[in-house]
Amino acid sequence: MVNYPIGIQTFEIIRSNDYLYIDKTKYIYEATHPGRYVFLSRPRRFGKSLLTSTFEAYFSGRKDLFKGLAIEKLEKEWTVYPVLHFTLAMAKMGTVTDLFNQINNQLSRMEGKYGLSRSGDDVTTRLYNLVFNLYNKTGKQAVVLIDEYDAPLLTVLHDPDRLEPMRTALQSFYSPLKDLDPYLRFVFITGITKFSQLSIFSQLNNLNNISMLPQYAAICGITQEELVDNFQEGIQTLGEENDMTSEEVLAQLERTYDGYHFARKGPGVYNPFSLLSAMANRDFDNYWFSTGTPTFLVNQLKHFHADITKIDGSEALAVDFDQPTENMQSVLPLFYQSGYITIKSYNPITKFFTLGYPNEEVKVGMMRILIPYYVHTGSVEASHAVAQMYLALRKDDMDGCLKAMQEFLTTIPYQENTLKDAPTTEGHFTAMLYVMFSLLNVYVFSQVRNAKGRLDILIKTDTTIYVMELKLNGDLDKALKQIDEKDYTIPYRADGRKVVKVAINFSTEQRTIKEWKIMNDINH
Repeated sequence: MVNYPIGIQTFEIIRSNDYLYIDKTKYIYEATHPGRYVFLSRPRRFGKSLLTSTFEAYFSGRKDLFKGLAIEKLEKEWTVYPVLHFTLAMAKMGTVTDLFNQINNQLSRMEGKYGLSRSGDDVTTRLYNLVFNLYNKTGKQAVVLIDEYDAPLLTVLHDPDRLEPMRTALQSFYSPLKDLDPYLRFVFITGITKFSQLSIFSQLNNLNNISMLPQYAAICGITQEELVDNFQEGIQTLGEENDMTSEEVLAQLERTYDGYHFARKGPGVYNPFSLLSAMANRDFDNYWFSTGTPTFLVNQLKHFHADITKIDGSEALAVDFDQPTENMQSVLPLFYQSGYITIKSYNPITKFFTLGYPNEEVKVGMMRILIPYYVHTGSVEASHAVAQMYLALRKDDMDGCLKAMQEFLTTIPYQENTLKDAPTTEGHFTAMLYVMFSLLNVYVFSQVRNAKGRLDILIKTDTTIYVMELKLNGDLDKALKQIDEKDYTIPYRADGRKVVKVAINFSTEQRTIKEWKIMNDINH
């Protein structure tokens, strides 16, 4: 039986207790030769803490833990350095007092570990003196590892009155690192988001951000090659438990958990938490998404008046979505850095990245969170309606699918229907249908452009492509005519699947779908 290290973030425990370990040690060596100041951002539960722990074991000279791994052949000296490993994960009360208490407690443990007395009352002085005294005592430069550096900031991100004091407090903790340069062998800082070096790391202008470098694209997460090489037993077991072939299991794993890209080129990766959980539980489920409800993202959607239908497939320069969190002008940076959207492609000529949901787990999970925002009803009712829609669509019954949606919207009491307060626009209507169709685990696209215009919704099933034009208190024949005049169906006629035109009219008075027309594309 394979031991899957779900939730285990300590490298020594994994290696000493025969847990499965995906060898990432070549990145450890590359990042530290000749690297000295390194920053990495990755989404939650993507292995950042385990990576930090691996750095600690490496710099502690624990050669025994790396037997059989890539770094065993790369490293010749295995020099032992004093390691100062900080984590700010517990500093989430949102107060500077709590932050300093957490840091001071960790400083005390490290002073005790290396037999040094407390030197100074504030965290700035204590950190400086700890590193300086370690160098004088051991003759070795120190290694400083800071995990979840942004946890205290994320707690108060939406509260400007608390954000600025927290930022200043963290700056006072990090500020000695610049002056300690002669006494430091390596500094590694990791977290979810990217705060500007100027506002957080003071004058630490030599901090190398490797988050989007192609050579480190797979430093966290699991590649397809790593999946095939390390999970054969789990793949077989998943197949047996779910009556699937190994090929079907691999396809399902890819659809559900793969798709993350953190650089313009290089391998994509699977979400490691979800993949390990699926193997251990012998079932496919939304493991990563269920561990953290992204309500703050929904709040940001409202704050920036973002159109949910335009996030998947959005195009942006790197500076637009990898910018410092405190300078955000849109939801893209927070969505990208938190792992809810990822890089889908890159155009080297225009330098534009195309962004989108990485996989079904994230997209469907996000849509479930958004359902109440658009239709303001319980998830049970919405799930029942979606199930009916799904069964109809599996039989290529778009008429039955739309009837299920119509009935669902009709049953929502007026006082609970957000359309009574929401702007009565086609955009809101389009977003509502986009969210509900996205819950069907089919390929759904919105605002798809061509040379003559932008179609509202495109749905792709295994057998059929639906080109949908939506109207608000409009005319169905005009909608169908618009599909033809703007050549919306032409790009899909060579696909091999049946192409179907769908015109839908929504009534603001009735607060539901009023009518629709479905026609096969006669030119297909």
